[in-house]
Amino acid sequence: MITIFKKAGFLILLILIWEAAYRIFGWGWRFPSALQTFHTFYDGLVNGQLLEAVYSSLRRIIIAFALSCVIGVSLGVLFARNRFVDETFGFLVVALQTVPSIAWLPFAIIWFGLNDFSVVFITTIGATWTMAISSRSGFRNIPSLYLKAAEMFGTGRGVKLFFQIMVPAAVPHLITGMRMAWAFAWRALVSGELIARGVGLGQMLEEGRNIGDTSIMLCVVLLIAVIGTVSDHLVFKRIEDRIMVRYGLHSAKS
Repeated sequence: MITIFKKAGFLILLILIWEAAYRIFGWGWRFPSALQTFHTFYDGLVNGQLLEAVYSSLRRIIIAFALSCVIGVSLGVLFARNRFVDETFGFLVVALQTVPSIAWLPFAIIWFGLNDFSVVFITTIGATWTMAISSRSGFRNIPSLYLKAAEMFGTGRGVKLFFQIMVPAAVPHLITGMRMAWAFAWRALVSGELIARGVGLGQMLEEGRNIGDTSIMLCVVLLIAVIGTVSDHLVFKRIEDRIMVRYGLHSAKS
């Protein structure tokens, strides 16, 4: 509770400083005040525009994130278990990770057009390589003693070994990879929505730029930050805690 009060107090102080700075320095339309941003947020909720944009963006990113996790973990296991593939295709994945996902948008538009599929495509690419590299590190760094001991106790080398030994041992890297992939997916999503047609938070950013309404732009930015923070604490952190307790890596909280 003390930590919560500290965070709440800091945010309130930050908002007061923000509003005071707006009035003192006279930023005008270049940067909105806290009250202007709040009114924009309220209006967006009342008329449903903001909720529709959030729903559309979440639908796209959840699809892309699920695909990136499946593809990334599969590649990570393949890289960790096959040295030849790791030294060839794994090397290519490391190189592709350095390419911004927005660079694939022109290809996506040519291949699929200005639609949801293009946005999901570049969002998936933006998160997959990070997930693959994190998964590779997690599975590759499993002590060989764990695997040998498990085989001696009859788990074999198949599915049983993977789910009972390898997955629990790689959990810290997998969760870290999921968090990073989620962040990269948001960046790719907003970049794609800035150009693609339809409804979404990226389109709202572009709309705010077109009409010179910085309060809409800042409202979207803050909303993305809030969604990211809430999802990290309420989803990824809870998944990590439950898995760690489930496999005996952490003790359950009383």
